[in-house]
Amino acid sequence: MAVRPYPRLAGFAPCLLFLCVSQTPAQNPPNSPEMATRDATPTFTTRSNLVLVRVVVRDKQGNVNGTLHKEDFEIFDKGKPQFISKFAVEKTEGRKADAVASEDAPVKSGEPAPPPLPDRYIAYVFDDLNLSIGDLAQARTAAERQLSEGIPATTRAAVYTTSGQTMLDFTDDVAKLRDALSRIRSQTLLQGISSDCPHVSFYWADLIQNKNDPQALNAATREAMACASLDPTMISAAQSMARAAATRTVNIGEQNTRVTLKLLNDIVRRISSMPGQRSVILVSPGFLVFDDERVDEVDLMDRAIRNNVTISGLDARGLYVLVPGGDASEAGGSLSTLIQRSQYQSVAATVQGDVLGELADGTGGAWFHNRNDLAEGFKRLAVAPEYYYVLGFSPETLKFDGSYHGLKVSIKKPAGVGLTLQARRGYYAPKHEVDAAQEAKREIEETLFSREEWHDIPVELHTQFFKSTDVNAKLSIVARVDVRQLHFRKTDGRNLDVLTCVAGIFDRNGNYIGAVEKTVEMRLKDDTLAGKLTSGITVRSAFDVTPGSYFVRIVVRDAEGQKMAALNGSVEIP
Repeated sequence: MAVRPYPRLAGFAPCLLFLCVSQTPAQNPPNSPEMATRDATPTFTTRSNLVLVRVVVRDKQGNVNGTLHKEDFEIFDKGKPQFISKFAVEKTEGRKADAVASEDAPVKSGEPAPPPLPDRYIAYVFDDLNLSIGDLAQARTAAERQLSEGIPATTRAAVYTTSGQTMLDFTDDVAKLRDALSRIRSQTLLQGISSDCPHVSFYWADLIQNKNDPQALNAATREAMACASLDPTMISAAQSMARAAATRTVNIGEQNTRVTLKLLNDIVRRISSMPGQRSVILVSPGFLVFDDERVDEVDLMDRAIRNNVTISGLDARGLYVLVPGGDASEAGGSLSTLIQRSQYQSVAATVQGDVLGELADGTGGAWFHNRNDLAEGFKRLAVAPEYYYVLGFSPETLKFDGSYHGLKVSIKKPAGVGLTLQARRGYYAPKHEVDAAQEAKREIEETLFSREEWHDIPVELHTQFFKSTDVNAKLSIVARVDVRQLHFRKTDGRNLDVLTCVAGIFDRNGNYIGAVEKTVEMRLKDDTLAGKLTSGITVRSAFDVTPGSYFVRIVVRDAEGQKMAALNGSVEIP
């Protein structure tokens, strides 16, 4: 059986998933059957224009606080207080689900026990489009040093590069991870920017190209005259060279930013399908994000917040020290040119690095910078904060104009005494109203990726497998629902409720294999319901598989009571 890659929005979530989603029972005639099972498409209540804010709170010693309540927080949107309509305290400690022994196929003495369930996924993203050769080498060495210590049995890691030249999906094979790291190379020389005359940085080029800064253009013109050894009378030619260099640099820089944000979005989407704690570590010197890309950056943070993914930044430059006027390859020009270039370098270094801070603050991650012990940085960033808060609000009188809204989150006194918090800095208003159908489709996708456990409804999970040959097996997933906790609606002498169920499979690394959906409509007579109160309702799904390790998840939700149950498990088929 081949493992299929995670689909964008087709099918179901990558897991052995049993998802029961709320629906409204159909108005069937009185003589309709008491129970009917049919296929259906999950539906969810959409949340139009809900802004989510993830907050990490620490005390004076840096310890994470998880004891605050909704009434302890305040949110200001453009300085105006907002009503907090959604509040949750999330604990990021990975859940370890024990394997559930099959009733019909119990584990016998000498048979292999089910494998430990992965509960932490880490995606290492190396920004080879912006990392210099030296900085990339140091970061790669630090990452290899961390991996040399091994990774826990319940951890899976992946390696990505922003250029796409090196990609390794999630695995626990340390040899493969180290091999992927060894193949990463800086792509900065291949872009040809450093060979330009004049050589202007992305930040400097933006001042010339997009902001029409005359001082920046004059400095680049002087740079062109120096590097091309032009006669003072050829100032017009030097200016043309400066503009051309700025145009090339901006085009390449903007493309790199778009590629980086798209890759990060795809990685968040990919890791969102994984069970347990989810972390992305971006190894980068930082990069510029212009107004045109700000919406993509905010969308990235929104997706990460909704899917419990933290994005942390590791500044691979370490303790960054500017060389006045640049390195040896950039030497030359007058004293005033060197001073101007140094000023642009200093501002650019701050602005670029701040993007890593924005992503970390917005998603509950951390930003490791101005330190040379990169191995310690990798170690710290691999672990998400133990607790974080998710606050949600719907902005009052929101205008669909695409404008930026600065956010401020604070803790009321006395609860906030001695506490510091980390939260996203703002968001962009949509340019049009949210399409309800598209929003529902998005929420269906993201809800299917959930790995949380709930116990509002008593549910038992059992697995059974039957091997027809040495290479073929039938895996059955059985969910037994205790209906005593369900809320039935009485209509025409019948007790109505609906369970909509989806089933799917993960391999040992959390990769998607397959999925099934079922909906159980109940129109039970009183005496039938009385019997079900004792026996419960059983829903079964079957999969054709090959021997191996699989992970199981069931989620059950009823329509009338809006209650949820979710369980995780695993099974080993020898």
